[in-house]
Amino acid sequence: MTKLVIQIPCYNEADDLARTIADIPRIIPGVDHIELLVINDGSSDKTVEVALENGVDHIVHHRRNRGLAAAFQSGLDSALTAGADIIVNTDADGQYRGEDIIALVRPILEGKADIVIGDRAVDKNVHFSPLKRQLQRLGSAVVRKLSGTNIPDAVSGFRAISREAAMRITITTSFSYTTDMLIQAGRKRMAIASVPVRTNRTERPSRLFKSIPGFIAQTVVTMLRAYATYNPLRTFAAIGLMLSLFGILPVLRFLWFWLGEMRRDTFNR
Repeated sequence: MTKLVIQIPCYNEADDLARTIADIPRIIPGVDHIELLVINDGSSDKTVEVALENGVDHIVHHRRNRGLAAAFQSGLDSALTAGADIIVNTDADGQYRGEDIIALVRPILEGKADIVIGDRAVDKNVHFSPLKRQLQRLGSAVVRKLSGTNIPDAVSGFRAISREAAMRITITTSFSYTTDMLIQAGRKRMAIASVPVRTNRTERPSRLFKSIPGFIAQTVVTMLRAYATYNPLRTFAAIGLMLSLFGILPVLRFLWFWLGEMRRDTFNR
């Protein structure tokens, strides 16, 4: 039997969680059993009550807010403990359409992929602002380069993971799991696929970051840390080369002026 566990990280999502749960399909071809898992990341509202009222099978509690990356990892660990063959991660705010979970898990069921990323068609997504489109495109391009993958929407959080892949993933960042996970998967040569998914408009502002510069800085640090973990020789060789170039500049300056003095002395003689 194939068990699918759909995990929903939550931080004060009482207003949207019921709608998100109602949108999740309960019958998926090729899946025998579907369970819902909510990760309560230190919520202070009625998130847990709403989850219980709407038939969630598992709830993981964080005593305080630990962030999206920690909630994602807790979800993976709990889903594996619950016997999941496939794990789907979706947002509690209803950004993604539950029906698209069917398309998301299909490549895994068919044995064609270890991980499947939902492609939100960032370039033409009407729910994204022009600035968000630019940032998403730039972020995806950098992640594709660092991970050695060809996923168009590399920072999408709507993704399906096989049991085997989930057991090989360990999120190391405290910010966002999306880039860290994909760089790990690419460097471990997992089979990664992408399928088009639809999105809904969400009015609530992102809780992942408070400012665009802060988001960019955190994302860059996450990417570099993940890349350095799996490419230490190349990373530290590049850093060493840059430091060596800076260090040799004073020597080159000295040689330049010394040679100039030598030429002047020769000419004066």
